[in-house]
Amino acid sequence: MARKKNRKKRFRTRNFIIKTLISLLVGAAIRDQLSRPPQERTWHGTIAGIPYDFRIPSIEKLRATYWNPYDSHLIVPQAFGIGWTFNFYRLLHPEMQQSPEPERV
Repeated sequence: MARKKNRKKRFRTRNFIIKTLISLLVGAAIRDQLSRPPQERTWHGTIAGIPYDFRIPSIEKLRATYWNPYDSHLIVPQAFGIGWTFNFYRLLHPEMQQSPEPERV
């Protein structure tokens, strides 16, 4: 019983630390954008080497992020938010090492 309580406490502490770090990164990204003049705000970039994008994504942007056969990377920046996500095309088709290119005539 004591082990179970200790494990729950450890997870609670870890979750608190992770949530705090994410909140600090999001706050720093928003602060960075708000410190710029309005015409220079892009609402995407990197903070501490971590990509962020706070623009509302279109269907095409979501498709290009989560299912892109032309991108050779497995881990790509989020379509919306902070951090990275998977290009599921590369995850499900690992045998394709290079990007498929249209044939030239």
